[in-house]
Amino acid sequence: MSTDVHQHIWPPAFTELLRTRTTAPYLDGWTLHLHGEPPYRVAPADHDIAARTALARTDGLRLALVSLSSPLGIEYLPADEARPLLTAFHEGALALPAPFGVWASAHLRTPDPDALTRDLARGCVGLQLPATALLDEAGWTRCAPLIDALADTGKPLFVHPGAAPPGAPGAPPWWPALVPYVQQLHSAWFAFRAFGRRAHPTLRVCFAALAGLAPLHGERLAARGGGRGTVDRDVFYDTSSYGTRAVDALVRAVGIDAIVAGSDRPYAPPTTPDLGADAAVHALRTTNPARLLKGAAL
Repeated sequence: MSTDVHQHIWPPAFTELLRTRTTAPYLDGWTLHLHGEPPYRVAPADHDIAARTALARTDGLRLALVSLSSPLGIEYLPADEARPLLTAFHEGALALPAPFGVWASAHLRTPDPDALTRDLARGCVGLQLPATALLDEAGWTRCAPLIDALADTGKPLFVHPGAAPPGAPGAPPWWPALVPYVQQLHSAWFAFRAFGRRAHPTLRVCFAALAGLAPLHGERLAARGGGRGTVDRDVFYDTSSYGTRAVDALVRAVGIDAIVAGSDRPYAPPTTPDLGADAAVHALRTTNPARLLKGAAL
């Protein structure tokens, strides 16, 4: 089964709720306004369910996992603002046709493990958390009730970039995706290594965008007393927005079994890294995502 672990679709009811808002995050027509990013003109076809379903099938996918766009910052809104948006996303995403599946999201001001358990029981494949929630020991501790509820179900965690802080004046439009998003993932990966794994020894976790390439700093980590350690076989890295050079480098650091295909569609198209063997591509698209989602043995 060919799988893309990282896509985004806004269901119609969710989109309409964004249009009722007057403070970020909100939609003005099809223009998205966020606190930390320039206004972004959304292409309507990107969230047209029929068009995206056809595209996923053209891509040869048997499973495409969609998640809430954490850079919107919905998880941190006041409860009376966040919960209707989360409900609209979950209900709309769970109703999407094949080949789509759904990562659950959770309100982080007042975490509700019982609500997460219900969403997982309804069919969500795991939990997505923004990297901004997991930057240090305190973050992993605050999110522990949600992660414990997740681990009780045997389902994985997906760590996605969160909201970007206000950018420097004159910063180009690509700045949030290349600077704060990558820094967040980098920090969350090291925080997991230092604090998260100890607290959640059986958790399977996938970091978007190759964890901001954090595993490539292994030599510096060893030089500064962090130790090389062994490769954690329950940590995975999606390939979103990266190509052959970055994926090949990460394979050398953590092994082919840790890499899973993720495109971040519609914000980036899927790519197929040239790793020199069809078996490697099969691992990224089929074998490794199955192990991420189900915990299958190597």
